[in-house]
Amino acid sequence: MYQLPFDIPHTTYDEALGMLHSALRFGICPMLESVEDMLAELDNPDLAFQSVQIAGTNGKTSTARFTAAILRGEGLRTALYTSPELVSYTERMEVGGSPVSEDAFARGIVAAREAGRRVNAKRTSAGERPYDITEFDLLTVAACVVFAEAGVDVAVLECGMGGRWDATSAVKSIRSVAITGIGLDHMRILGDTLEKIAGEKAAIIKRGRSCVLGVGTATPDTMEDVFLEQCAREGVVPTLLRPEVLADAAGEMHTGLPRKHTDLPHATYRVVERPNRIGGSLVLDVRTTRASYAEVSALKPVYQAANIACAVQLAEDYLGRPLDAERLFGSVVTCPTPGRFDVVRAEPVALVDACHNPQSVDTFLTAVRAVAPNVGERPALLCAVLADKDVEGIVRLLAPEFPCVYCTQTSSPRALSAEELTGLFEAAGNAPAGTFVSVAEAVAALGNESFVACGSITTAGEVTGIFRPGVQNRGNTVC
Repeated sequence: MYQLPFDIPHTTYDEALGMLHSALRFGICPMLESVEDMLAELDNPDLAFQSVQIAGTNGKTSTARFTAAILRGEGLRTALYTSPELVSYTERMEVGGSPVSEDAFARGIVAAREAGRRVNAKRTSAGERPYDITEFDLLTVAACVVFAEAGVDVAVLECGMGGRWDATSAVKSIRSVAITGIGLDHMRILGDTLEKIAGEKAAIIKRGRSCVLGVGTATPDTMEDVFLEQCAREGVVPTLLRPEVLADAAGEMHTGLPRKHTDLPHATYRVVERPNRIGGSLVLDVRTTRASYAEVSALKPVYQAANIACAVQLAEDYLGRPLDAERLFGSVVTCPTPGRFDVVRAEPVALVDACHNPQSVDTFLTAVRAVAPNVGERPALLCAVLADKDVEGIVRLLAPEFPCVYCTQTSSPRALSAEELTGLFEAAGNAPAGTFVSVAEAVAALGNESFVACGSITTAGEVTGIFRPGVQNRGNTVC
């Protein structure tokens, strides 16, 4: 069993949060050396377990959750690391399907902070510049300590951003990776084209690791080539996940399909039953490189089919064998996906979704249209977004889809002001019926009105916190 190489003082959860908040001022720092050195200072807790890593612009959190649930169902003591949280920081680290305790979380943070202090003291003594250790650095190192001390068999790690410089990429025990898809997100950091962003995420594909390339990596061809070229350089044969292509009524195949790549292994899935209401059943058949699984079911929107199928193949790759079909069914149907088409109040309905860029908004709206085709009969929209996103793209998609719009802003320092958001909706042809300076004020003003809240992960988290006070909701994705 892993043990810390040095003693640390007892730290309360609130004190640990203070340590994290003090690190926020360093922002995002694209380097791995700080995390690598901190892990080494802690005697490499990341080597106490095996790891699976998942990157992607959209779908990575859900895929990570399904993967962890499937591996847990196969009898492994499984950990899950996701970000950001909806309500509590402890949601970012799960062991055995539940968020870790506040005491375990605090212990991990103080261990990571002490490791960072020791590393920087050595660097200063050697005349080197100390590292700017970020919040995500501390959280990632802390998660490794928590998981090692918990004696987990495998940890499923969701990349916070990108892949090449993501703190999770410092973990040395990664055996299997998946990339769910690519969209224009975090462009100031990752690049302003799909190909540049793909290059950052493709960096997690390394020699000796298995790799699943999700449906969102297939087009355009120039983007897919980035992943295939990285695989070739590293000697990795990827499995390509594709939906099963069916002929239409006229017998003609659908157009705009990705390249076939008959020389590479494929996994496929087919949606057998679509949900016909919020909370309805999704049923799909999945065929992997090792087995076929019929009628895998989940109480999820149809867009989760690709994430479920990706998780099935990824779990198989990690295990190196087919899954137990009955255990798979139970693992998927009971897996929670907080903040993803999540009903936080049944009547009148209050639905939250963590969509935060045009790609995820488009996916969310597809699910909305499937269960509520008439725009005039849909709930009101409560929207808040972050200023560093493609705000105009988000508003352009949302504006025509709801009969009534309310604008607000979250407590995030990256939040776009409610007034600016209101102006964008007005320009898009759907002038908001109300503008509020906080999510709490907006929810209170809406009272018993049905509404859908989306636009950012922090929006989903703040609304969820209002309707589920004191509840640790099992985490969620970046941005």
